[in-house]
Amino acid sequence: MKKKTYLLLYVLSAYVFLQFIWWGYHLIQLSHELNPETESVNRRVWMIVGEGSVFLLILTLGLWQINRTIRREFALSSRQTNFLLSVTHELKTPLAANKLTLQTLQKHSLEENKKNDLILKALDESIRLENFIDNILNASRLENKSIQAVKSEVNFTEMAFDICDLFHKRYSDLAITVNCEQNILILGDRFMLESVISNLIENAIKYAGINANICLYAHKQDSTFVFGVSDEGPGISKEETKNIFKKFHRIGKEETRQTSGSGLGLFIVKEFVSLQKGHIVYRKNQLKGSIFEVTLPL
Repeated sequence: MKKKTYLLLYVLSAYVFLQFIWWGYHLIQLSHELNPETESVNRRVWMIVGEGSVFLLILTLGLWQINRTIRREFALSSRQTNFLLSVTHELKTPLAANKLTLQTLQKHSLEENKKNDLILKALDESIRLENFIDNILNASRLENKSIQAVKSEVNFTEMAFDICDLFHKRYSDLAITVNCEQNILILGDRFMLESVISNLIENAIKYAGINANICLYAHKQDSTFVFGVSDEGPGISKEETKNIFKKFHRIGKEETRQTSGSGLGLFIVKEFVSLQKGHIVYRKNQLKGSIFEVTLPL
């Protein structure tokens, strides 16, 4: 379908250009045959040629814009298809895991510590599923512009430690360093800030790993508040950085990707930061890895 659309566009464009050139050639030839010395004829011919050239220029710009739009729509369609495939996988995996856990608990008499391990794993899968659904709902609300930032006083330090504690409970081998002053108070939307931090940490765990020295840092800088998440993972290639905040975009090739995800996390992060009049940037860590840094006005 994609190749046919492009082929049709290119054939039609080539036909139109060739016809314009052909008509222009015959018009000039006809003017010479009639009376090349007649000033009014020459003036009218060149007026027609001039108008035709302007029309050809406008047509060229229109075809270029159509081609650009088609490419953008095909790229979006491809990302949406990949998103639907990943949604199917992301929904089935925790549901299947929880089903297996419940069946195991139902059919077998297990020791108390093994029961607790299975229950913790089931809870972890439930949290993962809940976060995934929250991202889908938040992306839909952002798309429909039905969500606005509601600012209030937030103790950022307490919130940061609470979120990191939840991640430590989910991943027993994970160690997140929190580097910020005590009792930093800012004005912001608590729900959006929690979502931003959670998605950035989740993204670091997913692509860098639990042993990548993940750090959540924060500090006040002049009239702004800066916070971010750094890691010492493999980092992101220069080509990928152009698209990391786009909806449905996921790092790596679809055929060889090992990490799960919907491609919505960083999109939601960027939009939630923008709704609070801030901005987010990506840069490489000094040694290795990635840094996602958010700047908000105080």
